[in-house]
Amino acid sequence: MSRKEMTIRNFTIEYDALNDRNTFSNGDILAGRVIMEVSKETKIQALTVKVKGKADVSWTESHGEQSVTYWDKEKYFSQTQSVLPEDSRNGCVTLVAGRHVFPFAFQLPYQGTPSSFKGAHGKIHYRLLANLSRSMRAASKAEAKFTFVARADYDQSTLMAPQHGSKDKNVIFFASGNISMNIFLPKTGYQQGERLVVNGEIVNSSTRKIVPKYIIYQKQSFFAGGNRAVHTTQILKEKGEPLMSSTRENLSKVLALPTEISTTIQNCRILKVEYRLKVILDVSFTKNPVIKLPLIVLPLNGGTSSKSLEAGLQQDLAKMNI
Repeated sequence: MSRKEMTIRNFTIEYDALNDRNTFSNGDILAGRVIMEVSKETKIQALTVKVKGKADVSWTESHGEQSVTYWDKEKYFSQTQSVLPEDSRNGCVTLVAGRHVFPFAFQLPYQGTPSSFKGAHGKIHYRLLANLSRSMRAASKAEAKFTFVARADYDQSTLMAPQHGSKDKNVIFFASGNISMNIFLPKTGYQQGERLVVNGEIVNSSTRKIVPKYIIYQKQSFFAGGNRAVHTTQILKEKGEPLMSSTRENLSKVLALPTEISTTIQNCRILKVEYRLKVILDVSFTKNPVIKLPLIVLPLNGGTSSKSLEAGLQQDLAKMNI
């Protein structure tokens, strides 16, 4: 590298965290600085910072001997500002040798912006981009990614709506009798890290042993060119106690959502993230009865501590007389 190219010794962009999870949300102020170190007196024509958010999806499908790639993108916002002093002359600013700091601040949009997400066939991402222009020199660029967590935008009636599912099945292969289950969730919306209580009843009137299984899974959907790609990921799986023949169980199972899972995303045209609770009765030599109930995963409230979550769990356990 030539001595001229070593004029810019360091060119970076950074931002200030607002919370211990280093996330930003609707209407937040994203403030930071561009840091530049120059080895000698240097003239700058322009120094801009851009904040932008967008979604991209892409996947390939095989149709016989041909492969078709589907893709699409969606732009949410793009804001650019100059961070050079306003008193620059002749469109240039001269910097002396040393370290220079140029602050900036953006207000993020209040609406229409989905949470950051990276999935099997697409992502929603947010970035800060710094661009430095000098005469007769290639532009210098710096980038910093940040995580956006959209505020929950659901009616309270939707989040608090109870969920119920029932299944009834006759067992006929190498056995006889009937198995059934009724599953209830007290509400639909849950914060990241929150416990959910699965209530219900399982009746085993068959001659076989059955084992209840509880699965929470994430469903990713990607849309492009009139087509859809779906990818499912298992978030957690737990087994219940086996039910022997001719038994009945009143069910109360506590499941804890991981704190680090993505929130539900329903406000993106080309990408959707949904969650389901799946309860399975595992029976040998027959098709297992399955109930699926929808969940809405909400962002963790900055004011909700682990102690309050634990208190919520203790209240749930108290209701179950455990």
